Amino acid sequence: MNLLELIRLAFGRLRTSRLRSALTMLGVIIGVASVVALVSVGQGATAGITSQIQALGTNLLTVNPGSSSTGLTRLGFGTASTLTLDDSAALGQLPGIAAVAPEVTTSKLVIAGTKNTTTTIVGTTATYAGIRNEALYQGAFLNDASEDGSLRIAVIGATTATDLGLTSANLGSYITIGGIPFEVVGLAQPKGGVGNQDDQIFVPLTAAQRQFVGGSGSVNSIFISVADKTDVNQAKAEITALLEQRHGTSGTNDDFTISDQSQLLNTFSSITGLLSLLLAGIASISLVVGGIGIMNIMLVSVRERTREIGIRKAIGARGRDILAQFLIEALTLSVLGGLFGIALGVVVSAAIGAVAGWGFQFSATTVAAAVVFSLVVGVVFGVWPARQAARLDPIAALRYE
Repeated sequence: MNLLELIRLAFGRLRTSRLRSALTMLGVIIGVASVVALVSVGQGATAGITSQIQALGTNLLTVNPGSSSTGLTRLGFGTASTLTLDDSAALGQLPGIAAVAPEVTTSKLVIAGTKNTTTTIVGTTATYAGIRNEALYQGAFLNDASEDGSLRIAVIGATTATDLGLTSANLGSYITIGGIPFEVVGLAQPKGGVGNQDDQIFVPLTAAQRQFVGGSGSVNSIFISVADKTDVNQAKAEITALLEQRHGTSGTNDDFTISDQSQLLNTFSSITGLLSLLLAGIASISLVVGGIGIMNIMLVSVRERTREIGIRKAIGARGRDILAQFLIEALTLSVLGGLFGIALGVVVSAAIGAVAGWGFQFSATTVAAAVVFSLVVGVVFGVWPARQAARLDPIAALRYE
């Protein structure tokens, strides 16, 4: 028998038991759909994070307190910050530095009318908007006058504005931050991304220090924009040398760290890549379960068709013909399940991408791998039942009841 005849027989056999065939394919469908969807989601998340980091610019440097070995300090735990406003001013004098924006952060209860929320208060300067690509929906950002006068004004992030029920009509109104009134002068455009950058309120650095952190001259971070992105490494070396001189350190005991966007990008890419592989591995377990289901049904089919096998062998069918017939049936179940699973996985990943905002991520490699995996499942779990059928003794098979 040729291959086309075997495929025709396989489809004819599947049509005679449609419900059983559908239920058998279900495990493969779910497994393939899970792999395709989860890998696509992982790629979408990576693309979304990458675009957000790149949107900040490849010329952005961030100076944080704490050495690379004291991760708790870098995350905001432990001792007070070792960075100061004077450090920020000194860094701004370095050649090749376009702008510097120090930042202090705290968390406060914010009240607007009858609504309230607890959010992050970011005290910073007018240069912050340009360095961090903060775009405004309505109103204005902080300026030098508000910084010099320690004015109690606030620019509201998109999520915080929604929580407080603030719109453009509320520009000029007052909210209370930690019990202190601040005038709303601007509403920020939504940014999204890791850590919900929209759930925060910007106030002048001097006002934040005076009202919320006891007038301390320390800052939590210093953001630096390098004039030429090709000079980032040189700028990092100069910043390191200046801070070591100011802090009296020598490289082995630095109380600060400097990171750039490429480091963040590599970190997030490696994390999301590992998560994608982990999720795909977990989803592949359901493919194995689907393959076991195919093997189980094919073994049942061999038992049900024992007399048919005996008749075919009695009229001249060879063992390899029987082997090929049952193997093609198993492959047909597996491949059809794989194709339906790919379609379902693409639909699910497109829906998740639309909801999450990173769009549809299609990977031809993932789809090809899913098809190959389906073929492998069909072969691996179809060989044993097919061999069982091929080895049946025709006389014993004809006597089987």
